[in-house]
Amino acid sequence: MELRKDPITRSWVVTHDGSERPPKDEQPCPFCPNSPNATQVVGSVPPVDGGPWSAAAMVHPDPLFRIEGDPGRGGNGLYDVMRPVGAHEILVENPSHTRQLWDASDAAITQFLKLVAQRIQDLKRDQRFKFITVSKDQGSVAGQEFDHPTSQITATTFVPRRVLYELRACREYFEQKERCVFCDILSQEERQAVRMIETRGDYVACCPYAPRVPYETWILPRHHEAAFEREALRHQDLSDLASLLRRTLRRICSIADAFHMVLHTAPNVGRTPEVLGYWRTIEDDYHWHIEILPVLPGKRKSYRFKETYHSDVTPETAAARLRAAPAE
Repeated sequence: MELRKDPITRSWVVTHDGSERPPKDEQPCPFCPNSPNATQVVGSVPPVDGGPWSAAAMVHPDPLFRIEGDPGRGGNGLYDVMRPVGAHEILVENPSHTRQLWDASDAAITQFLKLVAQRIQDLKRDQRFKFITVSKDQGSVAGQEFDHPTSQITATTFVPRRVLYELRACREYFEQKERCVFCDILSQEERQAVRMIETRGDYVACCPYAPRVPYETWILPRHHEAAFEREALRHQDLSDLASLLRRTLRRICSIADAFHMVLHTAPNVGRTPEVLGYWRTIEDDYHWHIEILPVLPGKRKSYRFKETYHSDVTPETAAARLRAAPAE
């Protein structure tokens, strides 16, 4: 297994000859409490609805990235290659095998969000890692890997290409206007109020102006903050964010059985002085947010493989329909 860099797109790709996994129904769920097939628990938060924990982080049974060693960056002619050093964990959203995140209580979702923040903070202590990605693929057409309600977190020695483009765009906008582009977007969206879905306390759910897929939705704080983990660990009460996430996912599930969800937070700027120089305005120019991209029936090609996006539902119409969709 190794990481190879495409010299044209500058994307890093994990490549290996995979092995066959046993069918799911022949194995006990490794993420249920007291499972005989359990994987190593690396973190958890106290229970709110019974059970040994409310949410837990476990080592992925077949990780793409492994914690041991040095990346060993090297070259193969014009190509760049390195070892897949990093971390790959499963974030078990709750002990129940059948309770989805949008069916959980706000208190349980709050605990899950705190676990996410704790794992990001812990992984950022490793100076080898440049970026931490938290994502959820729901539904078979979205690439859901396990039946138990889970998300995944990866720590990598590189910044994924699309995130890198986003970070650079935010920095360039700040250099021109000395303002955060996300703060400006929020200001305009709240003023125009045509792509807004819901506001809960200091958090907003809205459809972006130029969506990649129909019903693409963002959740972000109205106040400026670059790092999700810092906000989540600083605030004792995340009930508004938990409630908005639950209600937004309920709305999404009313129009699609599958979706991709990803948390974008600031990169690991504490790695080296050189990185600090490159991201010198990151605290001012970046704004953490959650992106949710539904996979609609009949449109099952993942958005990840597209270069020019097409949405046959305008964000204004999407926001109106999502506002009217059941959230409870």
